[in-house]
Amino acid sequence: MSNLIFSLNATVPVFLLMVLGYFLHAIGWIDDDFAKKMNTFVFRIPLPVLLYEQLGTTNFVKAWDTKFVLFCSFATLCSILLVSLLSLFIKERALRGEFIQASYRSSAAILGMAYIANIYGSSAMGPLMIIGAVPLYNIMAVVVLSLTDPENARLDQETLKKTLKGICTNPIIIGIIAGLLWSLLHLPMPQFYDNFLSRVGQTATPLGLLAMGASIDFKKVGGQLKNAIIAAFFKLIGLECLFLPLAIALGFRDAKLVAILIMLGSATTVSCFVMAKSMHHEGVLTSNTVVLTTVLSSFTLTFWIYLMRSLHLI
Repeated sequence: MSNLIFSLNATVPVFLLMVLGYFLHAIGWIDDDFAKKMNTFVFRIPLPVLLYEQLGTTNFVKAWDTKFVLFCSFATLCSILLVSLLSLFIKERALRGEFIQASYRSSAAILGMAYIANIYGSSAMGPLMIIGAVPLYNIMAVVVLSLTDPENARLDQETLKKTLKGICTNPIIIGIIAGLLWSLLHLPMPQFYDNFLSRVGQTATPLGLLAMGASIDFKKVGGQLKNAIIAAFFKLIGLECLFLPLAIALGFRDAKLVAILIMLGSATTVSCFVMAKSMHHEGVLTSNTVVLTTVLSSFTLTFWIYLMRSLHLI
């Protein structure tokens, strides 16, 4: 019973914040435009600030774990290759890119930081996981969506430039690099400055989860439901079954294992839909997967955390 309570304490607050966002949207207090702006705001300001503050106040030389970062990159790359092979069973080429992106690209930043904070309070493992996974998320999303673009079947120079620019100007990556440099250069973090950053960063999780809940639209679940269910299965269960045993065998425990668990099995990020639409894809398969994984991830993640807790791994 104590393990179940531990698991519920980690996941229920996150789930309830998404439910509140959905409810506020349903009664009209948060409209689609406001939810979109909240998502953008969290991505550009509080979340990068949170990562910058956590890394900047951490002894990074002591916290750095090459094995952990490389595993996150390895698992992410293998996940992309696996779902890319599975996508070949989809006849329509344009849908393959949507399927691949929706099957591997997690809400690792917002949900990852939320769950780790609920369980451990503060840990450098969340930012380290993001370093290992998020650059690959963004690069490979552009690649697969470009290669399956209904209006363009190849990666041209303009697309490559746009991809590179997007990576260099990604607020999350900028926040990570700034925090790393601050820590490695041993720059002082005055108390008033740390308090300011902490207060700004603390808004990332509640606002991000509210926006995520407000973005859920069950009316959009219609076409491409079969492919969306398959994508959701791999996003929430399949990848966990493949890579969690390997992570355990390699000796990852506690915050590291939780970070890997969230990276592999959290909901498909809402930005997948935005990127798919901007690159000439229909977006129905992506939006369906986002809705399904957002709703179901609270239950599946509770199960995974309960299982890991029962095995005395976290």
